[in-house]
Amino acid sequence: MAGQLLRVDVGDLTFDVRADGPDDGRPVLLLHGFPETSQSWAAVTPRLTEAGLRTYAVDQLGYSPGARPAEVGAYALPSLAQVTADLMTAMDVPRADVVGHDWGANVAWALTAWHSDRVRSLTAVSVPHPTAFTAAWRADPEQQERSAYIRLFWQTGKAEEVLLADDARRLRRMFGDAVPVEAVDQYVTVLLAPGALTAALNWYRAMSSSIPVDPVAVPTTYVWSDGDVAVGRTAAEGCADCVTGDYRFVELAGVSHWIPEQAPDRLAVAVLDRIAST
Repeated sequence: MAGQLLRVDVGDLTFDVRADGPDDGRPVLLLHGFPETSQSWAAVTPRLTEAGLRTYAVDQLGYSPGARPAEVGAYALPSLAQVTADLMTAMDVPRADVVGHDWGANVAWALTAWHSDRVRSLTAVSVPHPTAFTAAWRADPEQQERSAYIRLFWQTGKAEEVLLADDARRLRRMFGDAVPVEAVDQYVTVLLAPGALTAALNWYRAMSSSIPVDPVAVPTTYVWSDGDVAVGRTAAEGCADCVTGDYRFVELAGVSHWIPEQAPDRLAVAVLDRIAST
């Protein structure tokens, strides 16, 4: 059955998941980033389901109204990877091709590193392996400048105030012209719910470079765009050193950070090529 909105219980959490494609199709797990929702995959999903795949686009921890814990520690990367593995179990998906964008890519990297038996292949979009990103953040002045916004996000209360002021003008401005206004409105509406933006920002507040993420061995594609304002070339090219299995680096010219919305066809091709080779 196609086009289902599932509500999936994981302990005392309830996740909203958009499932599409044939029931018996090979499962593909789609993990969105900040400040988006599962709707960010809306233009990619049809390309995948037409190929016979079964897609599961998750409203992640803090974005699903029923899965919004208050404690910052719940959003640490090990916890995010574990709850994603538990969500797969609850959906009766023992193993999947995993696709993650932005923070969803971080979760996908961690899931692959720490729960490799759950991942058939990985397509990471925009954000490279955490080790590559951390190395660039420490040593590359350009990446430090690109990542300066994170220091605001760490400031509890202040970040919420700044991002939501004037009808969430700064939150909306993050997308530039790359994402349709209707989609941006949908993302902002979700984050206007009580506690939602704080939960989304807690992903940043729980960041720790002291938790090493192992190199990944599953077949992996990393998709990066040369117009990405958040992730520079040093971090992107360093990703190759963090994959021991078959690895492909796909660079999209003239595309912003918001690849799933701005370049869904090219992203779908990269995903389908990776899946077909695995």
